[in-house]
Amino acid sequence: MSDYQQTPSQTVGPYFAYGLSPEQYRYDFKSAFTPVVALDRAEGEAIRLIGQVVDGEGNPINDALIEVVQADAHGRYVQNADEIERTGFAGTGRCGTGTDAENRFVFETIKPGSSAPGEAPRIDVILTMRGLLNHLFTRIYFDDEAAANALDPVLQQVPAERRHTLIARREVSGGRVSYRFDIRMQGDEETVFLDL
Repeated sequence: MSDYQQTPSQTVGPYFAYGLSPEQYRYDFKSAFTPVVALDRAEGEAIRLIGQVVDGEGNPINDALIEVVQADAHGRYVQNADEIERTGFAGTGRCGTGTDAENRFVFETIKPGSSAPGEAPRIDVILTMRGLLNHLFTRIYFDDEAAANALDPVLQQVPAERRHTLIARREVSGGRVSYRFDIRMQGDEETVFLDL
């Protein structure tokens, strides 16, 4: 019998946000991904994705790290660095909530297209924060895609009374389109997290 035992689990942090998005926190290291998913020259409808990660009492969490992955306006995922350079669309972004005065995440991107027949346009989300043993997965769907949302196979597996926790609200201010999506960690309005 071996004298070795399994290492106990530990929670994430508190330094993951600084290490994974150093430029945002003003460290002199290049970030692999930033909150800018799409440059102005990227094809598609420019949008801003804004939200907060909140605890069970509704308080914003200031040390969450949000990562997003999405298709382009035509439903295609980025395949290589040359494509990013050519199109101005990275398809992936990363944002910590600790540098915004309101503890928000804010992504500059484009509205994605549907990546497969029968699937609604969406943005996939990975959430990491202090106190979690593992990162969490969820999705962001759009409130102005009701017909596509009604057919999406993953969204339809979510109980009807909880689907709204995966829907971002469209807001237009000064001609700029934003989608608001808050991630609620606990409580009656807890965001649906996916078991992947």
